[in-house]
Amino acid sequence: MSLGVVETESYSLNLALILGELKQSLAAVSESEIETAQRKILAAKRVFVTGAGRSGLALRMAAMRLMHLGLDVHVAGEVTAPAIASGDLLLVASGSGTTAGAVHAAEVARKVGAEVLALTAARESKLAQLAQSLIVIPAATKQDLNGTASAQYAGALFEQSVLLLTDTMFHAMWHGWGESAEELWKRHANLE
Repeated sequence: MSLGVVETESYSLNLALILGELKQSLAAVSESEIETAQRKILAAKRVFVTGAGRSGLALRMAAMRLMHLGLDVHVAGEVTAPAIASGDLLLVASGSGTTAGAVHAAEVARKVGAEVLALTAARESKLAQLAQSLIVIPAATKQDLNGTASAQYAGALFEQSVLLLTDTMFHAMWHGWGESAEELWKRHANLE
């Protein structure tokens, strides 16, 4: 295949591959870890999210949805993000659990008495050890380049899983929260 030429039959095959990998990965996530994470998020004074690259982008999307629930949410590193403190929760994602920025953020959060909730594929990683709560997503990370854990490039499966997992958690929390879509809409950005 040369640049600029797309094989039309490959779209449906690639879509089936990606959806199949996502279904398998997300079906293996522990429901008890998810339930614990949801309770921690809802109980936190404030929620901070961080992650590098596409994992970070997925968590930024989760932050928006948590804000729609009415939670006090901040994206770490943004100029308006306050200091994290005791009573707060850091939601951090790193497939490998070794990403320097994610590990450092967890260390800082722990040092000031904040809770750490980590999403990772590596249960024994440094990030997992720092976290009080953990959701293990059995997916390929960016270092898995041989294609045995996923046919997709680098950490795509983990990053996609973070997005779908946090959207699923939001959906459950929203329905448990008891507010209508109209109530959430009032918190939707209106300066777009």
